[in-house]
Amino acid sequence: MHRFDLRVYYEDTDLAGIVYYANYLKFIERARSEWVRDLGVDQAAMKAETGQVFAVRRVVADYLAPARFDDRLTVVTRVLKVTPARIILGQDVTREGESLFTSEVTLVALDGQGGATRLPAVLRQLTPA
Repeated sequence: MHRFDLRVYYEDTDLAGIVYYANYLKFIERARSEWVRDLGVDQAAMKAETGQVFAVRRVVADYLAPARFDDRLTVVTRVLKVTPARIILGQDVTREGESLFTSEVTLVALDGQGGATRLPAVLRQLTPA
């Protein structure tokens, strides 16, 4: 399990001071980037050396409660399933333990021409939580 903390800025909200729904996708993207970095994967080097990049194949999202301007949030990322070609992650956004947003994200790897390829070994070796 990986934790990523963030604060809601004014730019993340609508006129009512509530986080705009699409920004939750940005929050979980930031958390995934930090999770991959913490696994020791340098995505810029990976792309430069092999042409390989990660892509979101599918997202299922549930909006449960609103986050507001200046809230401190935590994104929790956990591995749900791993195959050689894809990894499915559960990502939840919470505020002081209250679940605000839950998601299931399927990631794949693409080669330099945009075709599907195997995930890097470090991800293929992960075990579901």
